[in-house]
Amino acid sequence: MTPADTGKATLDPSPETVAAQGDSADGPAQDAAEKSPRPMRADARRNYDKILATARIVFTERGTDSSLDEIAKRAGVGPGTLYRHFPTREALVDALMQDWTDRVAADADAAIATGLPAREMLLGWFEHFIDHITLHRGAASKICAAMDDPASPMYRKCRVMSDANRRVIDHLDEDGELRPGIDAANVMRLVSGVASVADTSHTELDVRPMLEVVVDGIVRD
Repeated sequence: MTPADTGKATLDPSPETVAAQGDSADGPAQDAAEKSPRPMRADARRNYDKILATARIVFTERGTDSSLDEIAKRAGVGPGTLYRHFPTREALVDALMQDWTDRVAADADAAIATGLPAREMLLGWFEHFIDHITLHRGAASKICAAMDDPASPMYRKCRVMSDANRRVIDHLDEDGELRPGIDAANVMRLVSGVASVADTSHTELDVRPMLEVVVDGIVRD
């Protein structure tokens, strides 16, 4: 088996593999609890929190393509436990995105509250946005892919980010500071693209010059 095949097996475990890897804390009762609106059992919640905390560390160290089995091992749970809580890598990234979306929404409101001219407000807002979504290496490209994919588990979080951006764009547009016909969704795609380029670069890129091109293209002269 090649390294690529190993990675695929980690991402797409068979039902038999998952069942074989379960531990004593898991079972049908836990599955039912996670699919219902009722709170998780205390042991399930502890496992969930341990997995998230460990994933946050591992993804920061090695990126979002890190081994999920390694995350389970470092969290002290069985792989079956991880896959029951997070059936796919995207589901795990989605759970981690809650922190990002909360901060992004707050940053949008903070940017509007500054009352800065459009160029300065947008550059500050976009830089903060990129800081958030590139916190874990590899996340930016996954967010870009999920932005227009309603089937993705990350789609709703992407909508929160898009709505935050729309508030900033609409605020400036209402003040007549943007060129006519600026579409907030396309602006978000451009900025997310800049984030993906920076995230995948083998060198430390300064995103500001790229953001200046975007901003200068939408701000009224």
